[in-house]
Amino acid sequence: MSFACIDGTVIHYRYRAGAGLPIVFLNSLGTDFRIWDGVVARLPAGLPLLLMDKPGHGLSQTAPTTMEGYARTVAGLMDHCGLDRALVCGVSIGGMIAQTLALSHPGKVAGLILSNTAAKLGDAQSWQDRLGTLDRVGLEGMADAVLERWFSGRFRTERPVELEGYRAMLTRTPAEGYATACAAISDTDLRERIGGIDVPTLCLAGSDDLASPPEVVHGLASAIPGATCKDIEGVGHLPMIEAPEVVAEALLDHYARLT
Repeated sequence: MSFACIDGTVIHYRYRAGAGLPIVFLNSLGTDFRIWDGVVARLPAGLPLLLMDKPGHGLSQTAPTTMEGYARTVAGLMDHCGLDRALVCGVSIGGMIAQTLALSHPGKVAGLILSNTAAKLGDAQSWQDRLGTLDRVGLEGMADAVLERWFSGRFRTERPVELEGYRAMLTRTPAEGYATACAAISDTDLRERIGGIDVPTLCLAGSDDLASPPEVVHGLASAIPGATCKDIEGVGHLPMIEAPEVVAEALLDHYARLT
């Protein structure tokens, strides 16, 4: 395990040195960087990779922050690892952090993969409602509804053991870290800014995604100059878990455009 103190917060990360353009992975709300394991296992061994737990998730320290703060943490960790620029691949809030990084620290981003995300996710009332539910019942009480948004019906039916594993990942997330991320999402609206993203961008959508439906992801792609969008059939909000081979193939195809 590797840890670094970035802007006063201890961050848990995994870095694999290699040759070529690095790939940085940013995970979703209520998960840690292990969600990318199936994708990483399908990438060439020599590619440099950086995975991290954002503040308040996984083994990273909980701290108050914003979407801009998450992006500064990514930039600081890249500096810590000696990485100048990277292909940044983020899912859900990770995709919002990636967009923010590209806008606020453009020199760090050579390309983007934005999976199951948007420039604006939900509205203030929906996030306030979620925070109220968190206060009342905690992540244990919210887990069934969250897992329904994360995964397709087929995954939930046919892979019950894995489903329980991801339930554990979710419910062991610190409530404070989860709440901070919810507030950051609620406060973030990048719709007037994403036209300024000028790096090759691929958006990924899941056909069964209840959190960021395909039409939402298509809208994101249409707002970023030159962006393309790929639909992945039969998956929910976390295609890197349900279809890692498809995500890895799309990632490598996009990577080839940058190198």
